[in-house]
Amino acid sequence: MYDDEELDYRPVRRFPKVPLDRRFWAFFVDFLCVWIISGLGGAALQWLIFLGAWFALRVGLVERNQGQSIGSWAFDIKVIDIRYRIPELVSLAKREGIVGFTAMLAMYGLQINVANGISMLILIAPLFAGCAVAIADEEFNQAFHDRIAETYVIQTQRGFSLDLRIKQIIAELRQNMQK
Repeated sequence: MYDDEELDYRPVRRFPKVPLDRRFWAFFVDFLCVWIISGLGGAALQWLIFLGAWFALRVGLVERNQGQSIGSWAFDIKVIDIRYRIPELVSLAKREGIVGFTAMLAMYGLQINVANGISMLILIAPLFAGCAVAIADEEFNQAFHDRIAETYVIQTQRGFSLDLRIKQIIAELRQNMQK
């Protein structure tokens, strides 16, 4: 039917790119929240609690909160699918299954810390590799998990603009220090 044609799911409509630092900080807020929650459980159950909390925050909340988790709300970004809507539960689960597993590995790597530096780097590497794909994709900024789930991260007006507020506070502090 399609012969040699390859179907491209990428959107025709262009959205404002989300700066990579904003994506990082939004991920970091979510990661830190889930890491703290998983730290409340015992060491044996930490991975299970981490993945459960990750799916609750990044799938359940995103589905009910117009495509935004706590971190993405704090930094004015949201997840959409190829139809420009909030992704369905299956797409979100696929996306967050990949990034949640790599985040869990990174959590273990960060807990090892410098006691075993090579293991720490090996455990953090999958997360960095998946995100490096977003850096390489200049047109759509899709990370590996976004490509698999056919999702996009876009800027939105709905959020807290935490990064802009922090920049404003720092600018005001610098201005007051110069006086």
